[in-house]
Amino acid sequence: MSRRRRGRPVHGWLVLDKPADLTSTQAVSKVRRLFDARKAGHAGTLDPMATGVLPIAFGEATKTVSYAMDGAKRYRFAIAFGEARDSDDSEGQVVATSPVRPDPAAVADVLGRFTGEIEQVPPAFSAIKIAGERAYDLARDGETVNLAPRRIRIDALDLVAVPDGDHVVLEAVSGKGAYMRGLARDIAVALGTVGHLSALRRLSVGAFTLDAAVTLPQLEALVGSGGGDSALLPLETPLDDIPAVALSDVEAHRMRSGQAVALLKRSDRERLAAAQADRDDGDCLVLATARGVPVALARLTGAELQPVRVLNLEPA
Repeated sequence: MSRRRRGRPVHGWLVLDKPADLTSTQAVSKVRRLFDARKAGHAGTLDPMATGVLPIAFGEATKTVSYAMDGAKRYRFAIAFGEARDSDDSEGQVVATSPVRPDPAAVADVLGRFTGEIEQVPPAFSAIKIAGERAYDLARDGETVNLAPRRIRIDALDLVAVPDGDHVVLEAVSGKGAYMRGLARDIAVALGTVGHLSALRRLSVGAFTLDAAVTLPQLEALVGSGGGDSALLPLETPLDDIPAVALSDVEAHRMRSGQAVALLKRSDRERLAAAQADRDDGDCLVLATARGVPVALARLTGAELQPVRVLNLEPA
């Protein structure tokens, strides 16, 4: 006899305003228990000290996590000048000091050097693997961690506040893989001093913003009153920038069975061909739906849609 799966089949997204001093994994575990959900995962790790937008996927929405993580991310963060830390944030040990405190004009002037496509050495305390070991595990054991620079993208970087002579507050819009800890460290060095990240708040991840976020206390109150599901966003929320195609019931059945579907409508063929031409790599990902319900993520191949990830949702 097969074991019955625990939890209920919840599908969709929740935007959690993650509190400080909680890992992303711990946050997902708390939310999953609140919803009694069978399956949950997050899109984009936040360090324990960080707060803000943590998108959490339930059920079939976990199949869209990688697409959510590809979205641009907006952060507000503070740099504390005068102390370098081994973790590049306030939780690490001091490894160097400097009396130099840059003035706000100098800070504003240097930011242009950190926008666009730049090279960044990830922090030693990161989840990057070295010979099968996490960098942060090696660093905590006192080993020297040498990570190769990586190409990252910073779309915007602005000075938004100067609380005092030791700190500045910046806002950044970045692509995937950028570390705000590394950015804080490198900006301080470029200004002739040392520094570290002293505060970090994520304001958005792709389509997920703080406007739609709930705190843990708010979520606990909603679940307690029976309204927890009202905080959920649709499974297709992170897919709003890809084209959609409506299938017939017969076509939907074929795609749910893992079979390709021929594009019979000329309007669909022309629209998707245009979307494909707009991409540098010629790839065209499509959200296939039937009666308003997502059926699959599919790829345009010639005049056919090939299923990439079938979404096992009940038809409407």
